[in-house]
Amino acid sequence: MSFDKTISMFLFEGNPNGRIMCELSNWNGRAYKISRKELHLFAERNDAKNTGVYFLFGKDEEFNNTIYIGEAEKIYDRIKQHVNDTEYWTDCIVLISKDNHLNKAHVKYLENKFYTTAKEVNRFKILNSTIPTLSSISEYDVAMLNEYFSIAKLLVNTLGYKVFEALTTKNRSIDDYFILKSSRGADAKGNIVADGFVVFKESTITDSTTPSMSQSLIKLRDKLLQDGVINKEYKFEQDYLFTSPSLAAAIVLGRNANGRIVCKI
Repeated sequence: MSFDKTISMFLFEGNPNGRIMCELSNWNGRAYKISRKELHLFAERNDAKNTGVYFLFGKDEEFNNTIYIGEAEKIYDRIKQHVNDTEYWTDCIVLISKDNHLNKAHVKYLENKFYTTAKEVNRFKILNSTIPTLSSISEYDVAMLNEYFSIAKLLVNTLGYKVFEALTTKNRSIDDYFILKSSRGADAKGNIVADGFVVFKESTITDSTTPSMSQSLIKLRDKLLQDGVINKEYKFEQDYLFTSPSLAAAIVLGRNANGRIVCKI
């Protein structure tokens, strides 16, 4: 059962594209969204030295969404070190507790949980070179941190990053998807979501493309095959998010297509 939530957002300098502080009623945590160029202003906050978890967001050379997941006992000092890294990130989200209740073991646990969730959801390319270590904590702390994690996911989503939000629900009704089929072998199912169109795992694409298909679409199709998102049998190995129904339809059908027309319920 879902319940209504009240989220408070504070826009620094009244700028919706600048720094944002985000809280939820009856929750001891706090989230900040900060651009890389405004990170020095975060240092002025009293809680910038708190223990917490942080996410660095950007795009790679192929414009894939990327995330780096980290933790630190002094959150600002650690993120500041990343400013000297190559420019792989443009914005960050910081998660702390208002009374600095989180300790090193707590944030190590959260770091691992956020990492494994992002890996399972597979919306963003994760830049961590190693899997964060899962700390050993008490049963009481596990319960407390799982509640913190659940609310933090909601706030990260609210701040514009769906990195921890599942692409599709586990239980799909037989009437709850669109179908893409063609005489050249395509047989795919998928659904419209808030940020695009998801093609479901096991969907089959055509084994060839038409001469009129644009080169950019052919390049994307080849990359999905090369990366193993689509296997040698031309089946999707995982649920995969496209930015639009038309892009999904084009990859599945091997031709330029209007997804709003060719997708059938």
